[in-house]
Amino acid sequence: MKKTIYLTAFLSILIFGSSYAQLLKPGFNKAECIEMLKISSRFGEGDYVKTFPEPVHYKMDYRSPVTGLDNRWDLWVGKPNDTLSSTAVISLRGTTQNTVSWLANFYAAMIPATGELQISKTDTFKYQLAANPKAAVHTGWMISLAFMSKGILHKIDSCYKQGIKEVIITGHSQGGAIAYLLTAYLYNLQQQNQVPADIRFKTYCTAAPKPGNLFFAYDYEATTRNWAYNMVNSADWVPETPMSVQTLNDFNATNPFTNVKATISKMPFPKNLAMRYAFNRLDKPTRRAQRNYQKYLGTFTSKMVKEQIPGYTPPKYFDSSNYVRTGNMVLLLADEDYYKVYPDNPSTSFVHHLHPPYLRLAEKLPDSL
Repeated sequence: MKKTIYLTAFLSILIFGSSYAQLLKPGFNKAECIEMLKISSRFGEGDYVKTFPEPVHYKMDYRSPVTGLDNRWDLWVGKPNDTLSSTAVISLRGTTQNTVSWLANFYAAMIPATGELQISKTDTFKYQLAANPKAAVHTGWMISLAFMSKGILHKIDSCYKQGIKEVIITGHSQGGAIAYLLTAYLYNLQQQNQVPADIRFKTYCTAAPKPGNLFFAYDYEATTRNWAYNMVNSADWVPETPMSVQTLNDFNATNPFTNVKATISKMPFPKNLAMRYAFNRLDKPTRRAQRNYQKYLGTFTSKMVKEQIPGYTPPKYFDSSNYVRTGNMVLLLADEDYYKVYPDNPSTSFVHHLHPPYLRLAEKLPDSL
């Protein structure tokens, strides 16, 4: 009898332990990323979806309503009896053909990576994405995250109560940009004990543009390490955006430019005049470009955003437009064979950006990088 009890207890421990065994591992996983491409493609319509292979391990559990700047997200869960049945996926929609969706992209003035957004008369979104006070991110995509955050947190909590403690965050294009911000947001909520510490997040952005400045990138990379990736087609122009303007203010506090004017003033005449002229010719254009960036892609664009979002109050912008590539990059190198199938075509701007060319190149990657 005792042997039977001990055996039953031992088997129960094995079964219970195995049900919570960690399935997600650090590092880029080709099969995982391809599955994420298949999931994010489900936001497409008509023939676009029909011609693209369906996800193998996951089924859609929930699709959110459209909110904010034409934003939407899906919850996928592992299929029953699948090895990934205890894993969930938060999939964020990319840019649509709706002009409101493009407005989110063009609203590219930066805001601090810690702060709050007044997204309606009664709703203020408080957030922290980085510890560094010099970290800054894209305003339009932060607004998108603000409108989706409550629903996402609610579903993560529901999944957790069902025993799902592993969550993949994914998004293509604009969806990838928002996935960057969502990842940073969730990690910071974990640090504040507002999200369970034993939830493991892993992120696969694909074709994502640049989400913020260098100090945001530093913080994001230090936090995510080998748990977040952006897969990029070398022929795709979208990951090259938003356009970046770097000024002397974008450097760390200790740098050789801090006292450059005082140094120049100590030079003998007329060298001081020549050096001051040269310095101003290099410095002033970048500062002027940054002010124009903030004026047109911040103040001016915010007026159109306010028309779409009643009660929205534009924030104080961060004086930087120094957008940089962020996180671990997985490069899909467009080679001669690729260009035979997807040749450059100025009349079709997104020929290299959609899911099919990404899948074609991703399948050629080695199984382990």
